[in-house]
Amino acid sequence: MSGCSGLSRGHGGFGFEVESVGVKDIILPGEMKAILAKVVEAEKAAQANVIRRREETAATRSLLNTAKVMEDNPTALRLKELETLEKVTEKIDKISVFGGLEGVLKDLVKIR
Repeated sequence: MSGCSGLSRGHGGFGFEVESVGVKDIILPGEMKAILAKVVEAEKAAQANVIRRREETAATRSLLNTAKVMEDNPTALRLKELETLEKVTEKIDKISVFGGLEGVLKDLVKIR
């Protein structure tokens, strides 16, 4: 009996000790699979929503910081205006300017 970790050797058999048991594959009925899939899908959607909200908050914070810089710095505001004007003109096929370029830069974009 010594060396058998306290297991009985009754009737001449061998004793053994199980240290751990694991589950390798679980086969669920169809309905349980569908429910589990919906739970996983809902968890993933919730995680994606949290990430999206975090990104929106960061973008809003960045816009606020940009607005504060432009409020205190007229040159930064003018650069932003020109950047916006550049984006708008990329979408225009043809433009006619009367009064010269100075008129476009001063009068086209006004913030009140």
